[in-house]
Amino acid sequence: MRTIICSAILLLSAGAAFASGGIWCSADDKAAKFEVEAGVTRGMGGPTFNFRGDLEILGRPDGESLRKTVFEDSNLTQYWLDDKELRLNIYHEHEVAQHINSVELTILTKTTDEGVYDGRYTLAIYDAAADKDQDGKPVEVTGKVSCGAE
Repeated sequence: MRTIICSAILLLSAGAAFASGGIWCSADDKAAKFEVEAGVTRGMGGPTFNFRGDLEILGRPDGESLRKTVFEDSNLTQYWLDDKELRLNIYHEHEVAQHINSVELTILTKTTDEGVYDGRYTLAIYDAAADKDQDGKPVEVTGKVSCGAE
C-alpha cells in the first residue's frame, strides 16, 4: 500500500513540474543593456510570476536616477505569448525631487525557432528635469532584443 501511495505522490509532483515554464529577454547595445525574466504557468490564462529584471540606460551620468532600474512583478503591465509572438510591456516610475520620472520598455518579437523569439525593443525615457518644454514627451531609443520561452 505504501508503494502505491508513494508512486501516486511521485507522479503528481512530476506533473506539477510540467505545469510552468519561463520567458526571458535580453539586449546589450549602445543605448541600453537589460535582462528580464518571469515564470509562466500553463493553463488558467497563462499568468506570469516572479517577474524581475535589470535595465541600464547607457550614456546617462553615473548615479543619475534613470541610469539603472530594477523591475519587479508589478512593473510587467502586459504580456502576450504564443507560438508566433512574445510581447512584453514593462513600466516603472519613481519620484525624484517632487517630479515623476519613468521608463517604459516595450518588447515585440516573433518566433524564429521553437522557443526562440527575436525582435526589437523600444525604451521610452521620461526625465522631468530634462523636459525643458514641459511637453511630457519621453525620449525613445530602440534596438534589437533576443528572447526565449519554454
